[in-house]
Amino acid sequence: MEIRCIIVEDEPLALERTKGYVQKLPFLSLLSTFDNATDALVFLQTEVVDLIFLDINLGEVSGIRLLETSKINSQVVITTAYPDYAIKGFDLNVCDYLLKPFGFERFVQAVDKVRNNLMKPEALPDKKFIFVKTEYRLEKVMLDEILYIEGMRDYRCIYTLNKRIMTLQTFGELEREIPSHQVCRVHKSYMVAIDKIESIEKEVIKIGEKYVPVSETYKKGFWRLIQGKE
Repeated sequence: MEIRCIIVEDEPLALERTKGYVQKLPFLSLLSTFDNATDALVFLQTEVVDLIFLDINLGEVSGIRLLETSKINSQVVITTAYPDYAIKGFDLNVCDYLLKPFGFERFVQAVDKVRNNLMKPEALPDKKFIFVKTEYRLEKVMLDEILYIEGMRDYRCIYTLNKRIMTLQTFGELEREIPSHQVCRVHKSYMVAIDKIESIEKEVIKIGEKYVPVSETYKKGFWRLIQGKE
């Protein structure tokens, strides 16, 4: 079983150590390395990646911030010198958390966890609903009633067939909860329900009276989804 991976690490010595460990395992295929989260995210929009070795301290956009704000379908192994983010990392469903300097034996243990996860059978059928945090309660949202979701500063506004719901949950959190073939990210400020799209013209989606732009970052993934290639 080949595992396609990338390394996101801005410390040259740590990068070389992790690359060396990857090269010792023949089933790991290293696609690329990045010294910042932004370039890694762009790469993930167009390439299939099974595993990300992700540092936390990456300058302007941290590894934790990347996981919080973006939908990452890959398995993630955190590599960091700081133990403080372990609980947060596992809240974001990372596969393992490696504290630098970690040895090859510990690295293999993390990769074995990834292999086990990738070999698991397909997950449960699509969700019918999710619960979102709004004010002091959790509110049930039926996925087939969502029209689109819009970012409004610190809030996300979920527009459904019969109501609007304001939540502080991030787009990254919502993307992890909602299957992308039902409600897809198309812009840094928008997600749209695929079955509610009325038309698409010049990278602009029409849903009812709302016009939603498709940004360059999400365009390729969106069109693959629309054309049935995902």
